[in-house]
Amino acid sequence: MSHLQRLGKIREAMQSQGIDAYIIPSSDPHISEYLPERYKCIAWVSGFTGSAGTLVITQDFAGLWTDGRYFVQANEQLAGTGFELVKLKIQGTAEYAEWLSEKFGAGAQVAFDGNLASLLVAQTVKNTLEPLDIKVNGHVDLLSAIWTDRPSLPQVKAYLLDLESTGQSTQSKLLAVRQLLSKSRAESHFISSLDDVAWLLNTRGQDVPCNPVVLSFVYVSHETAILFIANGKLSQSDITTLHSQGVEVRDYEQAFEFVKAIDANSILIDPKRTCFAVYDSIGTSVKIIEKINPSTSLKAIKNDIEIGHIRNAMVQDGVALTKFFKWLEETIGKEELSEISIADKLRGFRAEQEGFVDVSFNTIAGYLDHGALPHYSATAQSNYTLKEEGLLLVDSGGQYKTGTTDITRVISLGNITQEEKDDYTIVLKGTIEGSQAIYPIGSKGYQIDAITRRPIWATLRNYGHGTGHGIGFFLNVHEGPHVFNPTPTDIAIEEGMITSIEPGLYREGKHGIRIENLVLAKKYDNSIFGDFMNFETLTICYIDTDLVNKELLDQVHLDWLNNYNQFVFDKLSPHLSTAEATWLADKTKAI
Repeated sequence: MSHLQRLGKIREAMQSQGIDAYIIPSSDPHISEYLPERYKCIAWVSGFTGSAGTLVITQDFAGLWTDGRYFVQANEQLAGTGFELVKLKIQGTAEYAEWLSEKFGAGAQVAFDGNLASLLVAQTVKNTLEPLDIKVNGHVDLLSAIWTDRPSLPQVKAYLLDLESTGQSTQSKLLAVRQLLSKSRAESHFISSLDDVAWLLNTRGQDVPCNPVVLSFVYVSHETAILFIANGKLSQSDITTLHSQGVEVRDYEQAFEFVKAIDANSILIDPKRTCFAVYDSIGTSVKIIEKINPSTSLKAIKNDIEIGHIRNAMVQDGVALTKFFKWLEETIGKEELSEISIADKLRGFRAEQEGFVDVSFNTIAGYLDHGALPHYSATAQSNYTLKEEGLLLVDSGGQYKTGTTDITRVISLGNITQEEKDDYTIVLKGTIEGSQAIYPIGSKGYQIDAITRRPIWATLRNYGHGTGHGIGFFLNVHEGPHVFNPTPTDIAIEEGMITSIEPGLYREGKHGIRIENLVLAKKYDNSIFGDFMNFETLTICYIDTDLVNKELLDQVHLDWLNNYNQFVFDKLSPHLSTAEATWLADKTKAI
């Protein structure tokens, strides 16, 4: 079936069931960012492969609501599918609900599959439409009957991490969660988000590409803890270990029936990380407390063991990246290289490192104007051949058993313009400003965002994405609750949080710049005015100086850059061959 035919089948099903509009979110029952093949519904229906978006289908219109990261990609992928791009004004919002309220009158019916919509999204749709007497049905699955060759759920084995890896036992983590439940006056708690489950029970798996998680749910009360996971996923030894930690193991398929039978007085669920189907299964006698998962806040603060492992992972990643950039410089112009082939080569260099498991996301190798697409993903149709000219942006990361990495670098392939050098230098200045920030305890992410943007704003430049996101320990590359973006938040930066700092600058049709490091929040010093914090840069990979316009940097920025590159050489050179170390010495020499 073509995408047009699939759209036609959905409309037929809508008409037969009296549905005026059908919503398809990009999600699964665990409200994951990255999805198992079974739940890539938007890609199957429309052809759009971006990781964020929502389809809305009526009898006379079919649209994809997505944000600025995907506008160009969406226009290309939706061509001829019957779907049109609708540009979100604010990233992550359900603006289509307002559109539906204007399009339909009283008595119309809007439907979605509650397994794919978060409680927060479902509430937004219902709160917008139901006061207008538009019916909302959150229990309609139109795809399963049409998607006849739909992939089954993954069957790959899962496993447990030991205490030497995690630095904290499951028993200890359960105690911490229960203490926070008591503060919220909740008797029980149901966890759907896969990285929260993985952190809490020290489980890892391969059910989702790039994310070492396993499809599972967890129920926690003050007396019990139950893991719902597919039979056969865990070894008997791992099940015995979980039992010893106070965790009962049941089959994954039992989770929804269990939720229906919960008889606690109260239950805490996270509206952003719980699907509507779970919420709507909870008995009416149970008081629902909607708050962030306690585990989400707890896992954001890395312990000393995790931090030590992550530093090791950064060395491994830096070695792989050094080998890659040296190979690229020496191969360009001699062999045919493309965006896809260099991404494969980079994965190969990472795979040579001890403890490598997977990439942490699909590498973004954006050459020339493709670099101006922040979430560009090369396809056979879009794949550029690299030449000895222009800028190349490489945003990539690795999953190691000792940590998760995420790094962006931009390099020159030759014949660089003054505009490109100036743009690069201004972005670098932002990266440096954010990285060397000193800030009072209790500061929020939007403050670091503004500090990072200040030198970029000063030149009347800007970028449309956030400055940074949290990152997991051998877990998801995007991890909350903390984030560095312009949106006001109550989430403070705490000691032990790891966050990216990644300002950018994008000239559509020309080039894109982004320079990204991961930083660790640490205590710095105190004065009569209070306690202050700063960042330790964890990422270990040289920052190209060939593109720097020194006239745009103050001495403090040059000092930071030179010191950082020297740090990179000192950390990586013992792990490199003589030729590789010599090459890196040239790349990291002071300017």
